[in-house]
Amino acid sequence: MIKVGTVYILAGILFAAIAIFSALDRSNAKRWSAAAFWGLFAASFLVGNRLGDFANGALVIAMALIVGVFGLGAGRPATTSEGERSASAERLGWRLFAPILVIPACALAGTVLLKSLQVGGAPLVDPTQAAVIATAIGVVGALGLALALFRPPLTAPAEEARRIMDSISSAAMLPQLLAALGGVFALAGVGTAVSQLIGHWAPMDTRLAAIVAFCLGMAVFTLIMGNAFAAFPVMVAGIGAPLIVGRFGGDAAVMGALGMLAGYCGTLMTPMAAHNIIPAALLELPTGSVIRIQAPTALIVFVADIGLMYLLAFR
Repeated sequence: MIKVGTVYILAGILFAAIAIFSALDRSNAKRWSAAAFWGLFAASFLVGNRLGDFANGALVIAMALIVGVFGLGAGRPATTSEGERSASAERLGWRLFAPILVIPACALAGTVLLKSLQVGGAPLVDPTQAAVIATAIGVVGALGLALALFRPPLTAPAEEARRIMDSISSAAMLPQLLAALGGVFALAGVGTAVSQLIGHWAPMDTRLAAIVAFCLGMAVFTLIMGNAFAAFPVMVAGIGAPLIVGRFGGDAAVMGALGMLAGYCGTLMTPMAAHNIIPAALLELPTGSVIRIQAPTALIVFVADIGLMYLLAFR
């Protein structure tokens, strides 16, 4: 059975390649610190499950010290010129976008099909991680198609990945850190504290009040932590499970799906989210420009989300 560990190994191999190419790039004055950082990041994917909690914590602290003390710098990997890219785009036309479309297509198809696919009476993939595995399959497929279409040097994927990682820098690991923060908050009992606090100041006597508090909490916690996955365990433990599902008999699946959507509305409006930081950094946009464009849509979706949960969770 294919498990999510296979995806971690693929990611670890990629970051290991980035570390090696960083070490070999003499144009980066901080190549050794960059190589050490990405090497440790690769180790967290490749052998993190064997290191134990203490060793993994030490690894993360070491990565933070490398960034804080030495910095990562940026190299100048070999790439095509603007003229070469324009000529390639004209030659390929719409096929230029084919590798990009492979990823969501595989993710969608795989999520639906892989859960029920069996070989010899056993599941081919871990049903609980079908979406992640399907996305990874899509990435590998897109890479193969891109190599066939563009015929770049075999080192080009790793070099281009390094170029992007140099632009993003340590923000690349922000989603993982924020998701882990949600688990820490849940274990620390933050959800219970939030439930008690909200219950004291805003008694949950109706379904609508509980839904508004849950969705608002998801959005606000996501604004603070930058990741809806970090907010989810806190708000489900504090409001979603005991009130919407427990007291009022709401559907847990609807509550969870629409609760995450409320969190994503907060994601669109927070400077803590990687997808708001990275485009601005890569495209050299003004600070906060991405958030200003996304905020009106986020607010409209948030209000609609509350209405949908109220209508669908208690059918």
